[in-house]
Amino acid sequence: MRNLACTALMSVLPVCAVASETVAFDGSWKEQGFLRLFSNDYIQRGRQLDVISNGTVSLLWRLVERSQRSAEAASWAWRVREGVSATDLTVKGGDDRNLSVYFVFVDPDRADALAGRSARRIMREESARALIYVWGGAHEVGSFLPSPYSPRLRTKVLRAADAGEFKENVNLLQDFRKAFGAEPGALIGLAVSADSDDTDGRIVASLSDLRLD
Repeated sequence: MRNLACTALMSVLPVCAVASETVAFDGSWKEQGFLRLFSNDYIQRGRQLDVISNGTVSLLWRLVERSQRSAEAASWAWRVREGVSATDLTVKGGDDRNLSVYFVFVDPDRADALAGRSARRIMREESARALIYVWGGAHEVGSFLPSPYSPRLRTKVLRAADAGEFKENVNLLQDFRKAFGAEPGALIGLAVSADSDDTDGRIVASLSDLRLD
């Protein structure tokens, strides 16, 4: 069972005690840009990640441990203090959102060969698929959306474009099947992103207690 007893209050989001399955923001996450020179500000605080996006966009990426490749569920807490307006997440170049959490899967036979590669390289892999959970957009909560950038990406909207604070529990296996109509394979990587460049907006947010089960 997840322990939701809060033990500390940090600068943006309360951090709650969790079991050892938590994926730490420990400096091992690396920023991945999107072919432009401006990027978000990320502060890795152990169990918490603080994010500031000021007319910028980028992605923070890490590989998962080998023992976590069979994860079927995930949970986290997130907070948005300032966010961007609602956008159409299916429109390329007009799809700002407050926060996104990516779960990237590949064919199990390719996982070892791809370990250590960048997010961009892994997403060129034929078997790669990314299930993306989003806070933002002008869509009904629970919607599954195609990505305007790649057929290998699918988005599920968890929260509308607004400020607030929530805890999430997602079933990766069920959501992947619904999004792609197939089995997910091996989880190889995770990413967190904030996107404010199209609206020239500002996002102040955080994500904590990211856990794989």
